[in-house]
Amino acid sequence: MFAIAVTATTLAGCAFPAPYEDMPNSPYQWQRRQEGIERQEAERVRLCAIMNKDTDRYRRDCTRPGDPVR
Repeated sequence: MFAIAVTATTLAGCAFPAPYEDMPNSPYQWQRRQEGIERQEAERVRLCAIMNKDTDRYRRDCTRPGDPVR
C-alpha cells in the first residue's frame, strides 16, 4: 500500500503543469493585453444587456461579486 502511495505521489509530480498566460514583457504587449480584456468585458456587457434577467445563465454569466441582490 505504501509503495502505491509513493508511486502515485511521484507520478503526480511529473504531470504537466496547468497552462497559463505569460505576462507581457513590453509596453506594446501590455497594451494589447489590456485592449483584449476591455473587448471581452464590453462583449460580456453587451450580451448581458440583451439577455433575459430571470435565467440561470444571466445569474451565472452576468453577476459579479458585490452586485446588489435583486
